[in-house]
Amino acid sequence: MTADLAINTRRYAKLLAETLPVVIETEAENERMLAKVEKLIDKGEKLTAEEQTLLRLMTHLIQDFEDRHYQLNASTPRGILLELMEARSVKASELWGVLGSRGTTSEVISGKRGISKAQARALAQFFNVSAELFI
Repeated sequence: MTADLAINTRRYAKLLAETLPVVIETEAENERMLAKVEKLIDKGEKLTAEEQTLLRLMTHLIQDFEDRHYQLNASTPRGILLELMEARSVKASELWGVLGSRGTTSEVISGKRGISKAQARALAQFFNVSAELFI
């Protein structure tokens, strides 16, 4: 996504009206926004310029909320992973493809194995956060 996308203001206004992005203050609002972000992410390369702009906006709103409400920076990469899994109700089985396998996921979650840089990037993409949280 680039910052210089040309957007159609009418289409973008319609998306804003449908989505109603707001400064997130509650877990319920955060979950609502996360669900909308996931739908957009699922579209992959088919996102319009307007959808990409909306996705960036919602990502900033989510990040702001999570920065204010989750004390992740003081934790270990494993602790951050566990916090994100709990906060977003993610099961270990949902991370098998992200981390490479069932066994690797189990070892990372249990602390028997660290998170590699490649896994950190994959987790960052999955959770829509910075990879630095897992390094």
